[in-house]
Amino acid sequence: MTVSLHLRAETKPLEARAALTPSTVKILLRKGFNIYVEESPQSTFNIKEYKEAGAEIVPAGSWVNAPRDRIIIGLKELPETDKFPLVHEHIQFAHCYKNQAGWKDVLQRFIDGKGTLYDLEFLENDEGRRVAAFGFYAGFAGAALGIKDWAFKQTHGDSQDLPSVSPYANERDLIKDISSDYRAALKKGAKKPKVLIIGALGRCGSGATELLHKVGIPEVNILKWDIKETSRGGPFPEIAQADIFINCIYLSQPIPPFINFQLLNQANRRLRSVVDVSADTTNPHNPIPIYDIATVFPKPTVRVPTTAGPKLSVISIDHLPSLLPREASEFFARDLLPSLELLPQRHTAPVWVKAEKLFKRHCTRVQGSKL
Repeated sequence: MTVSLHLRAETKPLEARAALTPSTVKILLRKGFNIYVEESPQSTFNIKEYKEAGAEIVPAGSWVNAPRDRIIIGLKELPETDKFPLVHEHIQFAHCYKNQAGWKDVLQRFIDGKGTLYDLEFLENDEGRRVAAFGFYAGFAGAALGIKDWAFKQTHGDSQDLPSVSPYANERDLIKDISSDYRAALKKGAKKPKVLIIGALGRCGSGATELLHKVGIPEVNILKWDIKETSRGGPFPEIAQADIFINCIYLSQPIPPFINFQLLNQANRRLRSVVDVSADTTNPHNPIPIYDIATVFPKPTVRVPTTAGPKLSVISIDHLPSLLPREASEFFARDLLPSLELLPQRHTAPVWVKAEKLFKRHCTRVQGSKL
């Protein structure tokens, strides 16, 4: 059974990653797949790279009218302004299984078009572990922006917010830039920051820790928390006494909040920068209920309205790995490849069967809510 994969152009602003890279396209073509790649001005990969890999190049947005037997693959969710029924099988992050804002509308489009969603966040192997994730680079990039925001406050005071940030060409350039900001803050007389990471043992936390090491944050200044340290339940006063707090947990069930305004509205608070890598901004159980918007690269921070202590900002960008789009894409696509190779057997291969069952279960929730 020949599978046709159609890589759609991303439409989320500044989303430069791709679910398929030229290197994985080559492998899939050798496996007998048909690969169509849309032209994309914002992709980190030049369309010539895909053409040289052997893919058929098609116009941006052409997936909408593509033959129904093509599987449409992308990364980020489709524009909320689009309402037309979805008739294809789609592989993407849809952000609609945890009661996020607008989740019913997202699934209703699949219901109306009799399409199928294989959500990348919930593709799992036999052991229940995700087959591919951007977690490492999400933590890596989140920690980088946390240091950048903290350093900016040291060198510019509280009157200005961290200006626009843009994707880096590679990891070397990112480390160079963040290290420069960090050294500038120390030259201004700032003490080396204490950084608290919750979810430190996972992929995301590991990425955050590695960035901190590469920038030069001393190991003694990095507090690594995970289930053991948070089992007593929040809020946690220790967060308010760190300079930077990085949230890297995977929220799977309601938990007590990690921080609240009672802890933040204290004159002795040290906390200056919060990086919510998990970015469960619209989740009703967000454990960091001190902000309510997802920030973006052009405006990476949102101020927290505290009544005491220094200025506090939150970074809640929901596509942080786009700060290093090429490395992050290659890392993710390499992990996803073995599952993609099973697409010809998707009606029997457990990874795809489980994903479809989960999709149908949530569609039943939508339909049940209308009764």
